[in-house]
Amino acid sequence: MEQFIIEGCHPLSGTVKPSGNKNAVFPVLAASLLTEEPVLVHNVPDIEDARVFQQILLGIGVDIEQVAPSSLRLQAKTISSTRPDPQLFGELRGSLVLTGALLGREGQATIPAPGGDVIGRRRVDTHIHAMQQLGATYITNQNMQLSATRLRGADILLDEASVTGTENTILAAVLARGTTVIRNAACEPHVQDLCSFLNLLGAQIEGVGSNVLTIHGVDRLGGGEFAIGPDYMEVGSFIGLGAITAGELRIQDAGVRDLGMTRLVFERLGVEMGVEGDDVMVPAVQSLAIAPDLGGVIPQIKDRPWPGFPADLMSIAIVVATQAEGSVLVHEWMYESRLYFVDKLIRMGARIILCDPHRCLVQGPTALHGERVESPDIRAGMALLLAALCARGTSVISGIGQIDRGYERIEEKLEGLGAHIERVTTGS
Repeated sequence: MEQFIIEGCHPLSGTVKPSGNKNAVFPVLAASLLTEEPVLVHNVPDIEDARVFQQILLGIGVDIEQVAPSSLRLQAKTISSTRPDPQLFGELRGSLVLTGALLGREGQATIPAPGGDVIGRRRVDTHIHAMQQLGATYITNQNMQLSATRLRGADILLDEASVTGTENTILAAVLARGTTVIRNAACEPHVQDLCSFLNLLGAQIEGVGSNVLTIHGVDRLGGGEFAIGPDYMEVGSFIGLGAITAGELRIQDAGVRDLGMTRLVFERLGVEMGVEGDDVMVPAVQSLAIAPDLGGVIPQIKDRPWPGFPADLMSIAIVVATQAEGSVLVHEWMYESRLYFVDKLIRMGARIILCDPHRCLVQGPTALHGERVESPDIRAGMALLLAALCARGTSVISGIGQIDRGYERIEEKLEGLGAHIERVTTGS
């Protein structure tokens, strides 16, 4: 088992560059199944989830070659299986995007139960209903089995703005006969990356970046070259890091276009930042005072579908709030288990009341102290890492494989900024 040992309260400063968007890896690489031609994908983060997904693709017949750091050449000349390896599939939530890709390419898909973070129920009904409207039949036993003689375009209203559900519908509709309209579509940056990549290969997708997508089915796709955008979750994590560690950070090539609501929410917590070109600057001197709503009312931070505040940054916002003057109510309405990690922050000295599975009240500022904690999921793990870096004394974080799933070479990046962090292997 690997652990991080962190000595906190050291100012961090310097320049850091985010890796490619973790959540874009799955749909973009899955899209390679829709063409027999080779594709070249750049800015693929070297993280555990991306490595597992590549193993799944290899197992169903995709040729993958790493041609340079963070660059992959993929070719799905033939598909050897429409049944992904269940053990590997069960390690990832993002593996679900193979449903639409396999159905679009081969007309069938046998999908095991997906895995991913344990943050509450994550339904797949939206995916299945959309596939059925495109003409697929669905059978469930131990696996989800979908098949279709020929998919046909349809006017589809998704019952929720599911990111992976939208991606699956796009992947299935690109080669379907006729026109598909997806209403209430998710429009996160990784959904936009998928659409842009498919259009580069010859797809005809309109409305990219909106919640209504129109897809004109085409007979075939070709090859192409594409770069995944920066991971705005990692950028948000570094903004929070700079704000609470009293150091000046430059986040290079940060994808400023995708940071609108992230900046608004962090500014509400008193975080000051600037923009130079596509870089974000976080100054060393921070006021960190929570801005009340009109009338002095305690404000609320709530995650929402894009372009709202991302659910994956709620954990980071909570840590920043522990260091800010004032009170804020955090409402994480999407996942009923995501806030349970706050008990670890409370052990470190944070003043947090967990009101119910979806809401907590944070009062700051609090001087945190080092503790032994375990990472329950990717984003909570990164939040605990931020807390440890601003805490007095030494912290030990176990379960760091969770952090590795979503953050590339995180300790190397932090060491480059002056963090006192060490990765160690224990016997148990």
